[in-house]
Amino acid sequence: MELLRIATAGSVDDGKSTLIGRLLYDSKQVYEDDLAAVERASLQRGDDYVDLALLTDGLRAEREQGITIDVAYRYFATPRRKFIVADTPGHVQHTRNMVTGCSTADLVVVLVDARNGITEQTRRHVSLASLLRIGHVVICVNKMDLVGYDEKRFDAIRSEFAGFAARLEIADVTFIPISALRGDNVVERSTTMPWYAGAALLRHLEEVDLAGDGGPGDLRLPVQWVVRPRSLGRHDFRGYAGTVAGGSLEVGDEVTVLPGGQSTGVEAIESADGPIDRAVPAMSVVVRLADDLDVARGDMICGRQTLPTVSQDLAAMVCWMDQAPLRTGARLHLKHTSRWTRALVQGVRYRLDVNTLEREGSVTALDLNDIGRVDLRVGAPLFFDAYRENRATGSFILVDEATSLTVAAGMMLGSSA
Repeated sequence: MELLRIATAGSVDDGKSTLIGRLLYDSKQVYEDDLAAVERASLQRGDDYVDLALLTDGLRAEREQGITIDVAYRYFATPRRKFIVADTPGHVQHTRNMVTGCSTADLVVVLVDARNGITEQTRRHVSLASLLRIGHVVICVNKMDLVGYDEKRFDAIRSEFAGFAARLEIADVTFIPISALRGDNVVERSTTMPWYAGAALLRHLEEVDLAGDGGPGDLRLPVQWVVRPRSLGRHDFRGYAGTVAGGSLEVGDEVTVLPGGQSTGVEAIESADGPIDRAVPAMSVVVRLADDLDVARGDMICGRQTLPTVSQDLAAMVCWMDQAPLRTGARLHLKHTSRWTRALVQGVRYRLDVNTLEREGSVTALDLNDIGRVDLRVGAPLFFDAYRENRATGSFILVDEATSLTVAAGMMLGSSA
C-alpha cells in the first residue's frame, strides 16, 4: 500500500496530540493495554474524561505541563493506505522539533483553535511548511464544539487563512471543521455540522493524491559507506552503500561520480533482499561499479548528463534554532547528505516576517526561530540541487562547533558565487 507521511502543526493547546489520539482511537488502532494506561494517567491527573492526547505525549514533562515537547511518531494503516504521523510541538521554543517532524512529511495538518483563529505561530508553521516544500496542507479548525459549531466562525477563519496561504507556494489547501475531543469530522462525518459537505479527516488522508508529488528525475546517490566485506573472503568486492535521493538507477547505466567527475557503468545493485535490477528513491542499496575508482563517503553518484550544482558558495534559507543569534562571520559545521564540512556565514541578506511575508532587509542577525536568507562559504565543494527541485540534496543542517548542538535547518537556493 502507498505510504503517506503526515506531520501536525499549530499553536500550543490547539489540540494536535488530542487529534492524533482521536484518530488512532476511532480507527481502532489503539491496543487495550495502551488505552488502559491512558485511562489510569487521566484518572491520576484528575480528568473526568479519557485524555487521548496522552497516547502521543509520552514524556513526563509533557504530561505534567500538558504540552508537546518532543516529536512523537505513530504508525497506523487502513485498507487504503499506510500512515506515519509525526506529532510536533506547538510552543515557539520547540520550533526546531517542528521542523524536524515536518522535514520528511508529504502532508501537514495545521490545527487552528476556533476561538483564537490564526496566530503568529500558525503563520510561522505554515511558512515553514511552504519552505519545506510540503505540497498538501489540511487546515483543521478545531474545538468547533466550543463555538457552537458556528459555520460563520469557520468561514471567517477559512477566508483569513486563504488570503495568507495565497502568498505561499502551497499547491493544495483543504479546510475541515472538527472537534478532536468529541471526534466530529475526524474519522466519521459529524451530524452536528450539516453545513459542511466535505470529507472527514481520515477519508481525506486516504484519498489525497500524491501522484503529482513525484520525486526528482535526476539520479542522486550520496555515498554513505564503502563496503569491503573482507571477513567473508570477498577481497574482490567493493560496493558503495547509500540511499537513492533522486531518479532511478539500473544495472548497465552510465554514471558520473563526484567530486572526481569520472564516468563508469553500474555493474550490479544489491539490496537487503539480494541483487536487484533497478533502484528508486528512498531505497537503501549497495552499488558496484564497472571500474575501480577512488570513491569515498560523502561522494555522490549521479547521471552522466544531469549533474548537480557544485560550489563552495551557497545561498540558502535557514530556520535559526539557537538562543544566541546568527551573525555574519560565524563559523559552524555543516552537514549535507553524508558529507561534513566547515561553513563561514558571509552575510545575512534578509529576515522573513512570518505575519506579512515581507523581507526585512535591514537586519544584521537572525534570532531564535527567525527564518532568513544567508550566504555561506564552505570548506569543500558541495554537490547539491535547489531545495525546490530535490528535498534530500537541497537540505542541510548547521551545528555549533563548541556545543555540537544543531542550530539551524537550511534549504539550498543555489550558488551565491
